[in-house]
Amino acid sequence: MRIYLDMNIYNRPFDDQSQVKIRLETIAIFSILQKIKNKELKLIWSFMIDYENSLNPYDDVRQEIEMAASLAFKSITPDEAILNAAKEFESNGIKPRDSIHLACALNGKAEYFLTCDDKLIKRASALDMNIKVINPLRFIEDMEVN
Repeated sequence: MRIYLDMNIYNRPFDDQSQVKIRLETIAIFSILQKIKNKELKLIWSFMIDYENSLNPYDDVRQEIEMAASLAFKSITPDEAILNAAKEFESNGIKPRDSIHLACALNGKAEYFLTCDDKLIKRASALDMNIKVINPLRFIEDMEVN
């Protein structure tokens, strides 16, 4: 199964863990990363993750996220099809960077796009896409059921 992780997934373990929702999402993310390491899941990486990570002001966090790239099954590079798909997503109310992430996930034939952004999940669910956009907790629940 191919999955794409939004940038907020990589940052979540570095967020304030005093909130229960954030702590639970972090636990789910660590479980997902372990499944990637065990080759139970195939990670799709992208130039957009590299770009957003380069903006991180914390060297230690940026370097930790960079290491996750080594787990990737496939890395997406920019092309016109991604740009066109992203423009289409933007015209449907999805933010520019999120649009590029979604276009990269689709280009990589990801079956799941994981994000902690509830607004993005809601907006993406209104679109007719061949990818399931969900929270990491929901993804773990789906995997346990299936």
